[in-house]
Order: sequence, then C-alpha cells, then structure tokens
Amino acid sequence: MRSPALRARIEEFVTWANAEAARHGLPGEVIPPDPHGAVGTRRFRRTLAWHIARHPDGLVALAIQYSHLRTALVSEGDAARSRDGIHEVRAVADLIDDLQVGGGLSGLAARRAIKTAAHAPRFEGTVINATTARRLLANDDALLYDNPQALLLCHYKRKHALCHRTGVRDSPRLDHCVPGCGNIVRTDHHATRLRDRADELDKQAVHVTQPISQRLHDHAERLRGIADTHDRTRITFKDATT
Repeated sequence: MRSPALRARIEEFVTWANAEAARHGLPGEVIPPDPHGAVGTRRFRRTLAWHIARHPDGLVALAIQYSHLRTALVSEGDAARSRDGIHEVRAVADLIDDLQVGGGLSGLAARRAIKTAAHAPRFEGTVINATTARRLLANDDALLYDNPQALLLCHYKRKHALCHRTGVRDSPRLDHCVPGCGNIVRTDHHATRLRDRADELDKQAVHVTQPISQRLHDHAERLRGIADTHDRTRITFKDATT
C-alpha cells in the first residue's frame, strides 16, 4: 500500500471509530480533531511507539520484543523522535541459536553477519534503561533489518547499499531492496518461505487466465531459484569462523 492510500485509510479509521463511539454512547472514546491537520503515516508510527513505550517495560518491548529498534526512545517521560521511523529490525544475537545448531546463511553479507553474531553480546531478558538501549541502537553491526516482503535480512552498510542512489542515510530503504546488494542475507527459514510462496503462486495460477497464469508460474520459478541458490551457497557458523 502506498503512502496516499495509507493516509486515507487512517482518516477513514478515525471516522469509523468516532461513528462507533457515538453509536455506543461513549463520548470519551471519540478521537478529537488534530490541531496539526490530517494524521500522516510518520506521525501515526510515532503515536504507536509513544503508547507502547509508556507501558511497563515499554522501552524493552520496542527495542527487543517488538523488534522496532529504530523508534522513539523514552527518557523521563519525554519521547525523542525516531531517526527514520519504524523499521523491522532484529538483533544479530537472534541468529546465534539457529547458527549453533547448524543453520546457514547465504548472500553477499552472510559471512559478515555470522562474524558479527559470533562477537555479539547476548541479551538474556534483563530490563534495560534508556541509556543502555541507546548504546545498543548505536551499534549498527548488532542490527539486522528484516524485510518479510522480500524474504531477506539487510545487514546494512551504507557503502554497500543499492537502495540509496543519492544522499546519506543511516538505515536502509526496505521498500527499495535491490537484488545483488552487498547487504543481503538469507536464512534457511527464508528459503523455506520462498518455496512456500512459490507454491501459493502456482495455486493462484490455476484460477486465472493467460498471460497472468504464466507470469505467476514464472515468478514462482524465480523464487524457487533463489531458494536453490541459498541451498548451494549457504555457509554455517563453522564455515565463517574457521
């Protein structure tokens, strides 16, 4: 969904919620008019982060459990603005368990991600304060951006990124992932999901006419090809550290 459509959906939600509040006689649940105008996607994301962060251990929820590490930080009741909105982010340490039981990674950044994971501090569920969280967020080597649509991880390094043609950014454009980028990492789980998605496309192709059917089959074969490439080129923890 593109930003204009998402903004329209947000406004439609406000209208629907207010109608429901009126229908049930709940004036306290009405969403008041915003003095700054229509609610855009960036402000909507920050609003969600603000409310999550103000629950008990909400900062930990943002930084760890919900995997939103590029979001508003909270200190003494004040929220700082995010650097680039909310991205899907995972700690490198999350990969260690899979790697230690023989899991593999593929992609141009696979070896770098494994080496980073080998030296990453483990998070064992300890409650952290804002200062500690900021220190964690500042360590880009300890972060992987999860792109579920492209079925890959981005171990972001600006000098390798193909998603930014101009300008300097400290986070990737996950809606502009480019095949062959030097930051791409795929796991065994991604390969499985690629094949699952390919099977779904083949099933859809049965119910549509040509040439759409052929395009769906072709796309399914491309996805299986990516999964096969992962299987052929995957490296394990042992491969990268010996």
